[in-house]
Amino acid sequence: MNMRKLILAAFFSSILGGVFALAGYKFFFHEKQYQSISENQGNYELSNFMSATDTAAVIVPEGLNFIYAANVVTPAVVHIKTMYEAQKGSGQQEDMDQLFHDFFGEGSPHGMPPGGRQEASGSGVILTEDGYIVTNNHVIDKAAKIEVVLNDKRSYSATLIGVDPTTDLALIKIDETKLPFVKYGNSDNTRVGEWVLAVGNPFNLTSTVTAGIVSAKGRNINILRDKDNLSIESFIQTDAAVNPGNSGGALVDLKGNLIGINTAIATPSGSFAGYSFAVPVMLVKKVMDDLLKYGQVQRALLGVQIQDVTAALAKEKGIVSITGVYINAVNNGSAAAEAGLQSGDVIKKVNEKNVNSSSELQEQVARYRPGDRMKVTFERGGDVKIAEIVLKNKMGDTKLVKLEIGAIKSALGADLIAASKEELQKLRLENGVKVTKVNNGKFKDAGVKEGFIIISVDKKKVTNPEEIIDLIERNQTGGVLLEGMYSNGVKKYYGLG
Repeated sequence: MNMRKLILAAFFSSILGGVFALAGYKFFFHEKQYQSISENQGNYELSNFMSATDTAAVIVPEGLNFIYAANVVTPAVVHIKTMYEAQKGSGQQEDMDQLFHDFFGEGSPHGMPPGGRQEASGSGVILTEDGYIVTNNHVIDKAAKIEVVLNDKRSYSATLIGVDPTTDLALIKIDETKLPFVKYGNSDNTRVGEWVLAVGNPFNLTSTVTAGIVSAKGRNINILRDKDNLSIESFIQTDAAVNPGNSGGALVDLKGNLIGINTAIATPSGSFAGYSFAVPVMLVKKVMDDLLKYGQVQRALLGVQIQDVTAALAKEKGIVSITGVYINAVNNGSAAAEAGLQSGDVIKKVNEKNVNSSSELQEQVARYRPGDRMKVTFERGGDVKIAEIVLKNKMGDTKLVKLEIGAIKSALGADLIAASKEELQKLRLENGVKVTKVNNGKFKDAGVKEGFIIISVDKKKVTNPEEIIDLIERNQTGGVLLEGMYSNGVKKYYGLG
């Protein structure tokens, strides 16, 4: 009996072992679902591709689909190549050049070693079908030649229309029609956490698209410099990868609308380290309109000295809410003074738009022109008040100033061109503008002769006729000092009345 039980036990054990063996084979070998590689006549292929009919392979959540925006924007973002003549510099200027190089990494000869002809590159965004392009001022600053290469590889020589160093923006134009362009969006409606795309040409890698989110708005990183303290920094901060060469490129939403111009990166190394910064498009639009219509930016000023409201300041000044922008001082005769604003007031809103930092307030004011009216909501001693302000320019009036190049040239009575490289080398000059013809006008009255190379106007170096005209137009004293040299090496000074 015991022997029979043993035989039955062995029989059932054999059957059970076979079942487990078969199950193990099925589990470990026959139905393994991990992605694997199989060899087939020397070709390798993934074994777990989804079939073409499987809809899960093509469905992407709406908020994560970047294809549409990339297709719309990429053809309208250009590669800008600039050429420079070697320039010497020292001291403070070299320090400033290095600062720009550290942040921007490209554009103009900032931070470039001395030598012969130099080249740099950046990006630009086509704004109109007839060839107006926005870029950064630092991308084209002091360039002897600006070349624009389209996404389809067509190349053009660009004309500089105008620049605004206070926002680091510039407007250039190429002679072409029916170009693809990027539509303006609304940076005010852009929210922190929103997906955005950066399109540009980093490291000369053309038509590069990267994605990220808006990390912050209204950022001031203290990178722009202006002798009149008029620089505007209210950047959109993103974590979309931006590198040297992206400057002047597009920051767009997922509909392909322009919301900013990529300008700078925060980096210890010169390459992307996590954050990039773009000029908001609502400011870009105003600057571009001004440069196109007036030849220069029409800056409106409140005429106040301001600072952010902090917890420490609120406690010191007895401010109830830690929001807004504190007025330290009001300039005599300014727009703010005439509207009744006082030192100690806290500005809360501009035309119903909340402002909670100095950079946000500066950006809002910079969107207006002298003579425009602006409603300011402010707090004084716990009471909320509203002031209607008529903005002024830096001269203290409400006039708009148009850079009338033709009229000024006529008054000067001279034809001007940039001095050639050979002429500058012969005279050992770094820069200069040559007088090719003298007619009746200020130049003739002052005794300027044909062939005179103007080195500086009121001690400011000049490299092209537009700079001379701009400096003379901006002069408010009535007298202008020209410094220059004739082809025989004789240095001369002339005073224009």
